[in-house]
Amino acid sequence: MSRPFASWDVYKAIADPNRRIVLDLLARGEQPVSAILVRVDLTQPALSQHLKVLRDVGLVRQRRQGRERIYALNPKPLKEVSDWLHHYEEFWHKKLTALGEHLERKHGPRRSKEVSH
Repeated sequence: MSRPFASWDVYKAIADPNRRIVLDLLARGEQPVSAILVRVDLTQPALSQHLKVLRDVGLVRQRRQGRERIYALNPKPLKEVSDWLHHYEEFWHKKLTALGEHLERKHGPRRSKEVSH
């Protein structure tokens, strides 16, 4: 099965925990850099570098409003990642269901342990 296209750069971008925090913040709506900066444990230059990476891979959009830069999430590349991961969720669901059925056939239905006081 071929996976839906999602640039490997997107995977690299979301691998960084600081960038995931920024994406989580932007999932709540557009925000200026100053609002993001007060919510992350980063210097302004470090945040700018992370935002550049996210912008370069298409995960965020930037617009200017006066002197401020406003950032917004572009979720399309994340959907592509989600679609790719969905294949593996289905795979593990089928495998674990089959394992559960096998164990029930071999050992009978699982009984919950009674709590004794």
